Amino acid sequence: MKAELLKILREAEDYVSGQQLCDHFGVSRTAVWKVIRQLQEEGYQIEAVKNRGYLLKKDAVPDVMTVPEIISRLHSRWMGRNCIFLETVDSTNNYLKRAAEDGAVNGTLAVAEEQTGGKGRRGRSWETPKGTNIAMTILLRPEIRPEHASRLTLLMAMAVVRGIQKETGLQAGIKWPNDVVVDGHKVCGILTEMNTEVDYINYVVIGTGINVNQTEFPEEIREIAGSLKLSAGHPVARAGLIASIMEELEDLYEVFLKTEDLSALKDEYNRNCVTCGHEIRVLEPGHEYTGTTDGINDLGELVVKKADGETVCVYAGEVSVRGLYGYV
Repeated sequence: MKAELLKILREAEDYVSGQQLCDHFGVSRTAVWKVIRQLQEEGYQIEAVKNRGYLLKKDAVPDVMTVPEIISRLHSRWMGRNCIFLETVDSTNNYLKRAAEDGAVNGTLAVAEEQTGGKGRRGRSWETPKGTNIAMTILLRPEIRPEHASRLTLLMAMAVVRGIQKETGLQAGIKWPNDVVVDGHKVCGILTEMNTEVDYINYVVIGTGINVNQTEFPEEIREIAGSLKLSAGHPVARAGLIASIMEELEDLYEVFLKTEDLSALKDEYNRNCVTCGHEIRVLEPGHEYTGTTDGINDLGELVVKKADGETVCVYAGEVSVRGLYGYV
């Protein structure tokens, strides 16, 4: 009831009468008032005026990522609808992997206010300080071949770019395969993990960490990391960004499932790919080379033209872009 009531107040242009809310939920005025009081105690500024009803001050909504706040903003049909909020967790990926083993449904979203043991690619750490950023993981149970699952990372990157642009107006870009950058700085990292049989996927979890309102970073990443607040010049509502990303991911995911490749999405991906058109360095185990790229192919592989003229398709690996992240 709290999420639905918050959604009604958020989308209303004027006061909403108490009787209207009673009729909508089939409850008493006392029950409605109890929920209003709970929201006020959580920091929402809701005016209560006799004979007029309730009015949510939309310019003073607290920056919280509670389930009611996220659901009240969410317009997806199924992605993220089953939402779990955690005050603190070691890793949202680990949490949802455990939940998946216990039968959590497709599209379950876990969001943490604080993440103490998050992981990036190749075992790197990704900590999320309390009250500033987004640490979230989505659980999917796709009926696709296991070898196609890596493309889901690219879908999430696209969803994050769309969500950032929608919520902030900032022009975000993708550094293949799993970073999102704004103004040349990394603001998002993505880690996809899966549990499979030989030819069947039990589940996939896609963890996404976004620097939203953080303004200070450890010295070792200060030149690399950025945040949406630093680029936009103002705080960004985290719940609104989460909702937008879930809506965009649902759209992208359903397009992807029709072919299990990126044939219908690669043009958009390449338009937003900061890796394209630059000299890059590819680091593979025991092998390193430079080249240029115009983007990905239908399979999500990065098509690289090496300095010696040979064209190769990179499936996975470290890719540095000249002029970005200290590669000069």
